[in-house]
Amino acid sequence: MRWILLLLIVLNLFYYVWHQQQAPLRPKDVAPLALALDSKRDIQLLSESDEPVRREQAVSKEAEAVCLFLGGFESKSAATAVEQRLISLDIRSRVQSVDATAEVEYWVYLAPLASRQASLRQLKELQARKIDSYLITQGDLANGISLGIFPREDSAKSVMQRLHDAGYESALRELPRSQRSYWVRIAPESRRLVGDPLLQSLAIDFNGLQHQLMPCESIATFP
Repeated sequence: MRWILLLLIVLNLFYYVWHQQQAPLRPKDVAPLALALDSKRDIQLLSESDEPVRREQAVSKEAEAVCLFLGGFESKSAATAVEQRLISLDIRSRVQSVDATAEVEYWVYLAPLASRQASLRQLKELQARKIDSYLITQGDLANGISLGIFPREDSAKSVMQRLHDAGYESALRELPRSQRSYWVRIAPESRRLVGDPLLQSLAIDFNGLQHQLMPCESIATFP
């Protein structure tokens, strides 16, 4: 009798294990599998989506990086006249200015002394010697003494030598001078409308007109 009872227990255990192996997947096991499959279906290669768009954007930015400029005028009024002519032809444009270094001047001066009173005494000494001199009132050389600004370096150094012979140690500073010119920037979308015939016509009507390709953002917009 005891062996029969043990046999029934073993059969029940075997049936329970077999039943668990044949049971369907629970919802919580099925859901992650379905989500994983959906995720795979949604995957898109970068070469199929973003790359062509990025390439087009890069080409567009490169094309707009260089603009056509007309002008090189010394007066703003001449550039404005060119701008009005272009606007009448539905060509978007805008007057801009550019400052370029034209030449260098040479400033001879005496460095500031310990106090303003000391600098004033030195100034009176120089003027008593008939040496043209002025007190500098502002900037990093305030209370120093200006001895003149010269267009040539050799002239400035000649003055420095005379001051040295008189017992004064002067210094030299270069002063770059800028020259402003005015240009008309053609909007990138209108550049195709400015061909050789139009450029030749503008060159006849506006003496000294130049045309150049320059970086669009390298010239400060004139207010």
